[in-house]
This record gives sequence, C-alpha cells and structure tokens, in this order.
Amino acid sequence: MPYVSSSAISRIEYDAATRRLDVWFTSGGDAYSHYRVPEAVYRAFLAAAPKGSYYADHVKPHYGAR
Repeated sequence: MPYVSSSAISRIEYDAATRRLDVWFTSGGDAYSHYRVPEAVYRAFLAAAPKGSYYADHVKPHYGAR
C-alpha cells in the first residue's frame, strides 16, 4: 500500500487481478475505488506530480468510482 507525498492524496493501492484502483484522500480520509483501471494508469499516477491533478485529469473522469 503505497503512501504518497501529496497534499490531496495520502495513499494509492492497485489490485492488478481486478484492475481496481483505491485512492485515499488527506481531507477526511475518504477512499474511492475505481474499476477497470489499466496498470499503466496506476504506474503513471504513482510517478505523477502533482498527484491531485493527475487524479482529477486522468482517473476520476474516466473510471467509475464507489
């Protein structure tokens, strides 16, 4: 479970078998699960700076969340 250095996001987890991406936020500790996320998107997310912008542009609008 990678904890990340970000003002908006505290932790990112990825399950390659189910292609589920879980994202925890620093404000309130809320977590969202995104489905059918390619592993390449997860790897780019880990490498991105700032992570909040990458999430807003490349994850949130493209992959359903619960």
